[in-house]
Amino acid sequence: MNLLDMLTGQLSNQNTLNQLGQSAGADSNQVQQLVQLGLPLLMQAMGKNSSTAEGAQALTAALDQHRDADVTDIAGFLNKVDTTDGAKIVQHVLGEKNETVQNNLAKQTGMDASQVSNILTMLAPLLMGFLGQQKKEQNLDAAGISGLLTNTIGQSSNSGMMNIATQLLDTDKDGSFLDDVGSMLGKLFKK
Repeated sequence: MNLLDMLTGQLSNQNTLNQLGQSAGADSNQVQQLVQLGLPLLMQAMGKNSSTAEGAQALTAALDQHRDADVTDIAGFLNKVDTTDGAKIVQHVLGEKNETVQNNLAKQTGMDASQVSNILTMLAPLLMGFLGQQKKEQNLDAAGISGLLTNTIGQSSNSGMMNIATQLLDTDKDGSFLDDVGSMLGKLFKK
């Protein structure tokens, strides 16, 4: 099981979905849809941004800040998650497409954009914590991080959700999100 499938599976626990839902005032079924769409979307955006040397270095530096996050207890992590940091991560990953992507996610899940934003600001640090631990445990450099993201995205068992995530990232509807996310490259994780 790859990292994305593992994380999505752990977040699909009913108690965790309820916890996320309560924080955003959303129903657990909506939260589950958002988790299944939002995590692949964030990973795809990170993967695209890390496909260049500059982007991979920026992501590697950001992951170093999250490598010691205790993500073994997801409920505990979410109780004390830094949503201000989460908002910065989401903004850096999605860049100028942030609002459009969040509005698209809201339409897909039946939530409003503020609920989507609330949950993404909790998921983003969790994802960074998981990736930071993988970087530390596997002693990955920038190229290794880029490869990890590429492999995780390519090996996800939920290809239907990956396709939907790709469509949500393709905000100009030209069939490729690469140009949309690529325009954000210089902004990735610079604080």
